[in-house]
Parts: sequence; C-alpha cells; structure tokens
Amino acid sequence: MGANIVGYTGKLPATALCGEPATAIAPTMSQLELFPALDPATSPKRHGARAKAATAGRKTAAQARPRNARAGAPEAGSQQAARKRPSSRPAAKSETKRGAKTGKKIAAKPRAQARTQTQSPAQPQAQTTAEAGPSALPPYETIALVLQGGGALGAYQAGVFQGLSEAGIIPNRLSGISIGALNTAIIAGNAPEKRIEKLVEFWETICRPNLGAAPYPFIEQSLFNLSDSVRQGMSALHALGAVVDGQNGFFRPRFPPPTFVLASEPDQVSYYDTSPLRDTLLRLCDFDRINSGEMHVSVGAVNVRTGNFKYFDNTHDTLRPEHFMASGALPPAFPAVEIDGEYYWDGGMVSNTPLANILNTRPRTDTLVFQVDLWSARGRLPVNMGEVTDRMKDVQYSSRTRLITEHLRWTQHLRHMLRNVLQNVPPEVRQNDLYCKLAEQLSSSKRYNVLHLIYRDQPYDQHYKDYQFGLPTMRQRWTAGLQDIRETLSRPGFLDMPDNDSGFITHDVHRDEIERAMLDDSVG
Repeated sequence: MGANIVGYTGKLPATALCGEPATAIAPTMSQLELFPALDPATSPKRHGARAKAATAGRKTAAQARPRNARAGAPEAGSQQAARKRPSSRPAAKSETKRGAKTGKKIAAKPRAQARTQTQSPAQPQAQTTAEAGPSALPPYETIALVLQGGGALGAYQAGVFQGLSEAGIIPNRLSGISIGALNTAIIAGNAPEKRIEKLVEFWETICRPNLGAAPYPFIEQSLFNLSDSVRQGMSALHALGAVVDGQNGFFRPRFPPPTFVLASEPDQVSYYDTSPLRDTLLRLCDFDRINSGEMHVSVGAVNVRTGNFKYFDNTHDTLRPEHFMASGALPPAFPAVEIDGEYYWDGGMVSNTPLANILNTRPRTDTLVFQVDLWSARGRLPVNMGEVTDRMKDVQYSSRTRLITEHLRWTQHLRHMLRNVLQNVPPEVRQNDLYCKLAEQLSSSKRYNVLHLIYRDQPYDQHYKDYQFGLPTMRQRWTAGLQDIRETLSRPGFLDMPDNDSGFITHDVHRDEIERAMLDDSVG
C-alpha cells in the first residue's frame, strides 16, 4: 500500500515508501484491518490478536450451529469499547432476547465461506455473517446503505462500510450520489471478500498527485500528526494541488482551459477531464457483477437539458461506468456525461441524499438503513469568510436531511394509521369499495429503522475539505467512519425493529453531543 497507516497490521512493501503510484501496489487479503481506531491501546499487535481470536471463535460457532440455521451478528459492546474493537459479549445476550421475540435467528458463516444469495434482481436477500460470535438480528427484509455526495469526505463512508463488514452486516441495497455513487460502484462491483481491499486501492489511487512524485508517506504522516495547525497547512497544500494538478486516476486539468474556448461539445465544457476515472472504475469494478442483481444498486443524476432528477437502477438499467461518473459530474469542474443520448450532471445539484429512494421503493419491506452523510445540517455560527463558505456548503449539500427524514417518518405514520383503520372495516366493504381498495394500496404495516452516521468537521477542516484529497486526511476520515459505526453498533436497541405507532425510528450516536454543543454556543 502506498501509505504509512497508523495501526496497520500488515507490512508495507519497500516501494510504498518511495513514492510509487498506488496502482502498482496491490494489497493482500491478510491486510484487511487497514484503518483501526487511533486509540493508543489499539496497537497493531493487539488488534491482530483480536482479529485472529474473533476468526477462530466465528469458525467454531458456525460449525456448532445447525446447517439450516439463519443468522446475523452485528458487532456490539459498551460505549467505551466502541473506540477500540467492540466486544460482542454484552450484546449477544440482549440480541438473543430480541431474537426470541421475533422467533427468527440468522446463523453466522465464516467470511471466507460467505456466498451471495439472490431472490431476484429487484429484491436481493439480506445477508449477515457473524464477526464476533453468534447473536440475533431482527428479520429485516432490506438492509440498505445510503451514501451522500461530498467529494474527498467520502473516505468516511469507506470506514463505515469496513465497520459493517467487521460486524458481518452485508447490505443488499445500495444507493449513492456523487462520491457515494463511486463508493457504491466499488462495493457492488467486487466479491464480498475483496470489497475492503478494493476500496483501499481506490482511495489510495485518487488521493495521490496526478503528476510528479508524492511525498514520502512516513514523513507526510509524521508531519500530519504534529498539530492542528500543521494539519491545516498540509490540507491547504493538498487542496491547492487538486486545483492545479488534479488527482491520480480521477481528473486532470484541461488544456487549453475552457475559458479560452468559445464553443465545444457538452462533454468537453469543464475545467477538468474525468476520463481517468472511467479507467479506474473499469480496473477496480466488475460491472457484470453490479448488473447481476446480487445487490440492488441505484445512483442519482440530473438531466442537464430537462433539469429532472433520475435514478439509474440495476433492476431496469444496465449500469456502466458512465452512470456512476454522471452521478458525480459536478459542474463547472467536471463535464456532463452522455448516457443514451442525454447528458447528466451530479445528482447532488437537486438532492444529495438518496434516502427517499430507498424508503419509497415498492413493494415496501421491513428496512434497516445506514444513512452515511458527509455534510452536517447543524453547525456553529461562522466568524470569518472561510467559515461562511464552509457553512454554506454544509447547508447546501446536507439536502435538508432531517427535514426529509421527518417527512418520511410522518408519511409512514399515516400509512400505519390507515392500516389500523382498515382493520375495523368489514371485509366485504374492503373488497368492494373503491376507496377502501385505494386506501389498501397506500397503507403499510412495514417498519423502518434509520441509523444516521454524519461526518463531523475536524478543527483543521476548511471550506476546501471536499476537494482536499491528501492521504493523511483520507486515513483520518476513514478511521472516523470506522469508529462511528463501531460505536453505533454497540448501542443497545439501535438495531431493534421499531415497535412505535409510526413504525419508523431514527438513531444518531452523536445527536445528544451536537445538541449540547449548539446549546453551549447559544448560551455563550
């Protein structure tokens, strides 16, 4: 790998310290624990020993259970343990009780023996594999991963996915916008045992300079660890490099610049050329696998000519690199992408969060959603022009996440209420009355659990954070996502099926912390 990764359990090849391109350094499957938490107690040696112990326990548990048993095992533990590697012991007991209520259990399989099971292209079967011993997961029909757009911040989503993989939670539905669409392509386009490896390769590829040699990773990481002031200075240099030079395997500046060209083709009108991204996707993704229906995949883009938002979905579209590139074609930096005679821009221009796409899917199913956002709708009041620009982006690209979520919760509450009313109507009336038939179609008894994971700005993050692609910052964001999902999965009751009147519930592990910070700001 082309990086000196804190807590890295494998050994870096000699070329990794010599500024070689990331494409020349292929990771191995023994190096999956790439970005452990930055807790001093989580040393490489200790983390490796825990991983081996978990693997041995997983194999023993899988052999002891009946062959036809089903299982799901999210990783769990106390809040304190979530900062390291969560233990499954406390959660196993409580989760087993929940499993007794539902009458269903999902049996664990070793990751090496995990097999993809598909019901149909429209509704792949939700899968889980136990990482830290047997426990129960409620019988959700859909486990969805929703990935927001946010450029370089998307490394946070990769960390979240690594944490889900550790816990044995394998989504059967993926939906992404912009950089979330690119992460979606890498995940859906690879076998389960290769997904983390390919995500690492993707991010280490695009976080290197487009031209020239990269700094020595050891020195760069050592400087980055000194202080927030140093981190802020290095981040500014990385962002400047992205503007001037582009990013390896992602985009490069056009020459001559478009300002000197009076007219050109629609796919040429931009400051950068994104053709390197197409080559990267073709190298790292198997598009036959993406279109096989193993996972239900959808990505959003905007039709440049009509202004209409469109989801490209593998249940009715044959997805190609262009569909994922279109979802991230943010003008004027990136050009529109042609698909079947129409040109498309970044879906984040209209809606940067594809949650509604998941929750409005029919037929409705009991759904567990991991919504990974890169922009926080809530934040501090800005005190300088840089913070004004940063806060403006947060508000613009958070896509009113909480407002949309509340609207969907209320809509689901009405569906539940309508279902309860219909149960009091005589059967013969329900069968013959037109309005009862329409109400039957609108009603629903399905339940939705939405787990929010939102990237939180670091002290050194500035208004250029979304195009700051430095390797040290990428690792920090990846680790933040891994820590947040570990803590989320460790919270008791967070994975439970909703049992309230609306059949809809949301959780955010940092919600109380954010509320306290905003209250302190208002008091101050």
